[in-house]
Amino acid sequence: MKLTETTLPGVFIVEPAVFGDHRGWFMETFSDAKFREQGVDITFVQDNQSYSAVKGTLRGLHYQLNPKAQTKIVRCTRGVIFDVAVDIRQGSPTYRKWFGIELSEENKKQLLIPKGFAHGFMTLTENVEVQYKCDEMYAAECDGGILWNDPTIGVEWPLHVAPILSGKDERAPLLRDANHNFTYDR
Repeated sequence: MKLTETTLPGVFIVEPAVFGDHRGWFMETFSDAKFREQGVDITFVQDNQSYSAVKGTLRGLHYQLNPKAQTKIVRCTRGVIFDVAVDIRQGSPTYRKWFGIELSEENKKQLLIPKGFAHGFMTLTENVEVQYKCDEMYAAECDGGILWNDPTIGVEWPLHVAPILSGKDERAPLLRDANHNFTYDR
């Protein structure tokens, strides 16, 4: 299992070792010991899964406020997504910067997104399943979000179509108006 830090410190691409033969393949999707060996110490407490039927569905940009902020490992187990992390920690040298990567059932890559980052994804195929592990339980009272096309962030979504959004995501505020209580800690 290989962890590669992205242009956003603390955000990692996770590449599991995949072992295949004539029957198919096997991979370890998470190993506490291997993460610790690479300096990442996280205890996960909840697994989530989403299904999106239509290409161009966009979920995000979401986060949970402190004290229920979440670190996530996201993977796409069916179809293809463009997965995005946005630094929303006040005072961070990468504040409002984003990183995006294609995750798919084929490439088997995952994205580790720490607390203090908003997360979202766009489906690039039909019938997409996304699974993610969280280190904190979901807490509705700490739910937060930012408008997917906030111009101060400028995420370059790969499909240039009007995305399919939930009502909540359509009404999400711009970052400057959003409730977020993250501070950069050197």
